Amino acid sequence: MSEPAGSRVGTVVTHRRYVPYSHAHYAGNLVDGAYSLGLFGDVATEMCIVLDGDEGLFASYSDVQFRAPVRAGDVVEVTATLVREGTRSRVMDFTVQVVGRGAPSAVAPGRAEVLDPPVVATTATGTVVVPPAAGT
Repeated sequence: MSEPAGSRVGTVVTHRRYVPYSHAHYAGNLVDGAYSLGLFGDVATEMCIVLDGDEGLFASYSDVQFRAPVRAGDVVEVTATLVREGTRSRVMDFTVQVVGRGAPSAVAPGRAEVLDPPVVATTATGTVVVPPAAGT
């Protein structure tokens, strides 16, 4: 399927967020995978606002991959990239990367480091829908 001239495909929205310790659910301060999916919803909402002036509604996820742990104390970068646009549907690729990580508190309280390169923690593809354009 070819995209029309002036296509918005390739539009990117990125958020950065500190993962608070209140989100740790498992030993080792691990955060559950639903945390990443919630962040995907946040960047998808902004993408729909930017493109369509509406928050949109998430319809589905496909190919969700949990590749590396997300831990409390991490700084994550969450990205949505528009890969396909239909009349009302918007298909996006999502990525959560850990760009910073707190050191274990036994080492030195408050110590953290920037990860270079970042660690890809979660990827997915998702589809959102928006209302019909005015006049259609």
